[in-house]
Amino acid sequence: MKKIILILILINLIGCNSTQNFSQKTQNKSQKKYLARTIAFYNLENLFDTINDPKTLDDDYTPSGRDNWTSKKYHIKLEHLSKVIADIGRKETHVSPVIIGVAEAENAQVLKDLITTGDLKGKGYQIIHYDSPDHRGIDVGLLYQKDVFHPINSEKYPLYIYDSDTRKRIYTRDQLVVTGVLDDELISVIVDHWPSRRGGEARSLPKRIKAAKLTKHIKDSLLQENPKAKIIIMGDLNDDPSSPSVKKVLQAKADKSEVKKGMIYNAMEPFFNRGIGTLAYRDSWNLFDQIMITPTLLNDVDTKFHFWKAGIYSREFMKNRNGRYKGYPKRTLIGGQFLGGYSDHFPTYIILIKEIK
Repeated sequence: MKKIILILILINLIGCNSTQNFSQKTQNKSQKKYLARTIAFYNLENLFDTINDPKTLDDDYTPSGRDNWTSKKYHIKLEHLSKVIADIGRKETHVSPVIIGVAEAENAQVLKDLITTGDLKGKGYQIIHYDSPDHRGIDVGLLYQKDVFHPINSEKYPLYIYDSDTRKRIYTRDQLVVTGVLDDELISVIVDHWPSRRGGEARSLPKRIKAAKLTKHIKDSLLQENPKAKIIIMGDLNDDPSSPSVKKVLQAKADKSEVKKGMIYNAMEPFFNRGIGTLAYRDSWNLFDQIMITPTLLNDVDTKFHFWKAGIYSREFMKNRNGRYKGYPKRTLIGGQFLGGYSDHFPTYIILIKEIK
């Protein structure tokens, strides 16, 4: 009788283990695998070389200028920026971002110096850059990993705005458009740096409305050519997600379910609605650094890559540790004083995923 009971117990244990093993195998078979790619934007905060350009107002960023901008300081900044950029999205994807839109770069050379410095060196980054007529000489640009993203076309779009009193043109940053193949998906990226709030938010708003209309025109043109176009709009807009330039002109939405044809999803607005920003001024946070996408990257069945999540990269080493500006982004310079920081903005990013079959 004891032997029979032991045999029954043994059979029962074997049956349980077999069922558990089968369940695990079935679960493993049903689990999907995904390829994840990080796409980011970063305002580099006055990435100037030390050479005086007589065509722009870069005198402060020279060894003899107000900021005593030396080669040593320049290379410290390059090292710091490369450390940040290389780590954006790494927590989720375990690799560096494949595409990074940037603002406040003086010229192509500073971007070439950046991608060959520190943590970016040897990662296969290339640049796309055009000089713009901005009076300070700062431009937007694009960094990309050449083994992952293959540009097909790039173009700059000038922004024409004029002083309301003198009717003279106000020279500002061009808008950059790059279309290329991300792995095997065709996407277009628009990189912006809209006019600042100098002179006051309300008074300067018409300039950013004009910039938003140009961005919308570019987006609409791409969609007219290809209604299924996958478009990513990114940049320092000098406006928040709630500003008229973003909400009314671009028709950006924070709720994915509300994004209809012709609209865009603002991946940064949910952060803004929770009081999280990318830069601080007078004890309040703004979220100027935004990334928006067309609905084809949300739920289109014909799209290989889809939006997974968004983030603001803000590690402790990038912040002021004490004083009045504790928690703010640690800047490179303030009033000519070298602080050895990174940027006055935190970078933003989105992660796209594609199922691997």
